[in-house]
Amino acid sequence: MNKRQILVIDDESQIRKLLEITLSTNDFDVKLAENGLEGIRFAATFQPDLIMLDLGLPDVDGQKVLQQLREWYLNPIMILSVKSEESEIVKALDNGANDYLIKPFRTQELLARVRSHMRNHIKEASEPVISSSNFSIDLIARIVKVNNEEIKLTQTEFNLLAILAKNEGKVLTHQYLLKEIWGKSYSDQTQYLRVFVAQLRKKIEKDANHPEMILTESGIGYRFILT
Repeated sequence: MNKRQILVIDDESQIRKLLEITLSTNDFDVKLAENGLEGIRFAATFQPDLIMLDLGLPDVDGQKVLQQLREWYLNPIMILSVKSEESEIVKALDNGANDYLIKPFRTQELLARVRSHMRNHIKEASEPVISSSNFSIDLIARIVKVNNEEIKLTQTEFNLLAILAKNEGKVLTHQYLLKEIWGKSYSDQTQYLRVFVAQLRKKIEKDANHPEMILTESGIGYRFILT
């Protein structure tokens, strides 16, 4: 069985070495690029299953590299950056990044996110049911079950949960969710989102005050995790 391949685009040699050791010992094939142009070339040549991209590259701004990759590259892209400003994170996610980890990061968290993105990406886009041991959502029949018990949702609640579940593991920004569910004219109405997320948590979480599935990314958006 072929190993899943990950391309790391980062100008810091220590980070490249750390990621090479961490990923290779967890059964991934790793390719390393030290600048943006090399990274774009390697992405086209090797067609990796996932890309890890630093934003502070020496030759091309990482956001521009991300935009160029997203013109044709369809697999997950994770941003690894020291830039922790909310505006920078939102910009990267809106430019097509699937995730954003701030350096320094914990290797086990990084591996968990990699596995989540890999698992999510290999699903067929037309797969009608997304499920775990205690949760399922049938996207065609519009049925949600928690512990095999059907949960009644409003149309808007279902639409919001469906888009979160279809992007399992990915951070979705407030603006993206608002546009997708309510339309462009609601892109700044974050109170709508807070209300419906709170309602969903009450219906599907074990403890709505300590959610395990619909996670808040403070100031940015939400991430859905199958438990």
